[in-house]
Amino acid sequence: MDRDSHSEDTLSTMVLENIKNKLIHAFRATGEPREHPQESGTTVRPVSISRSYQANEELRRAQIDGAITWLRSELLEMRSQDLQLAQTLLGLNTEIQRLRRESYGGVEVEGDDQQ
Repeated sequence: MDRDSHSEDTLSTMVLENIKNKLIHAFRATGEPREHPQESGTTVRPVSISRSYQANEELRRAQIDGAITWLRSELLEMRSQDLQLAQTLLGLNTEIQRLRRESYGGVEVEGDDQQ
């Protein structure tokens, strides 16, 4: 089961990195600053707009990182709940098998899956 959890970790990390890259790309596309043309026909970005853009970009990255951290914690919680549920189901299956054996006097029942 350790190998399965490792592959789930790898898959989760890949999915989250893909989401992060898509979010960064989306924020770049919508958040790029407008350049102001000068009379000479070249475009120049004023220093204050450049700094503002950098601050906004850092803020966006921090928000994305926070969202990814939250997703990771949610995925870890879900994995924990999955393991608890699996243990409960295995315990219930064991109890059902025991009760079947008792009710039929120890005779094996057709279709009874022994694990």
